[in-house]
Amino acid sequence: MSFFKTTESESHYNHLEKMSVNELLTNINKEDKTVAFAVEKSIPQIKALTKVVIKQLQKGGRLFYLGAGTSGRLGIVDASECPPTFGVPHDWVIGLIAGGDKAIRKAVEFAEDSKLQGWNDLEKLNINKNDFVIGIAASGTTPYVVGALKKCNENKIPTGCITCNQGSPLAVTAKYPIEVVVGPEFVTGSSRMKAGTAQKLVLNMISTTTMIKLGRVKGNKMVDMQLSNNKLVNRGTLMLMQELKISETEAQLLLNKYQSVRKAVNAYKNGTKAHQ
Repeated sequence: MSFFKTTESESHYNHLEKMSVNELLTNINKEDKTVAFAVEKSIPQIKALTKVVIKQLQKGGRLFYLGAGTSGRLGIVDASECPPTFGVPHDWVIGLIAGGDKAIRKAVEFAEDSKLQGWNDLEKLNINKNDFVIGIAASGTTPYVVGALKKCNENKIPTGCITCNQGSPLAVTAKYPIEVVVGPEFVTGSSRMKAGTAQKLVLNMISTTTMIKLGRVKGNKMVDMQLSNNKLVNRGTLMLMQELKISETEAQLLLNKYQSVRKAVNAYKNGTKAHQ
């Protein structure tokens, strides 16, 4: 399929090597400012996809992110942040990258060119009809991603995508496409920049909205977060102090006892004090 790739379009700027450091930074920032507006135009598509993701997870399914290079790494970042942020199991949101885990740090040559490997990676994790698979590819042409979504469609597994070109093979394949057209990159073709930023923003929107609708946020607080470091313990203590109108000492005792902000709040409101 032939289509126009805006991600490969010529930069609006030239002779970058002749620019001062300040000019470079200012112009990169100028381009970055346009990304959020491009994402805003795609909210109807993001909404359609997110509603289905929520339904799939409500019935016991999982959310998979599938990508190569920068796109794959962004999916893995979002997936890995869900358990500590929202207290969900590690297999609720899963990020897969062409070339496997070693590709997270170093590029694996030609890993993204296989039309079959993406589906093979999903099959290893027993992909099924209750799951949802989001293919992430700035260009919308990555064989690893497109091939996997085609196999998902054949097996009646719902699919979506995040891409930065309109009418790409990936967008045509996905049942719920998200197309965020950010235009030419500051450095021609460097889709880790505006395209990568757009993908990160959309991933944040999808996962955060999904977790809120699944009851993993109370008010505006991460009451199910894992207390995995002192910063988060202190944050949890402050949440309890604000929610229950109790002293710092009592909040610390409650949190130490229940190891969960949500459990501590429920116990206190049911009449259980920290010292009991």
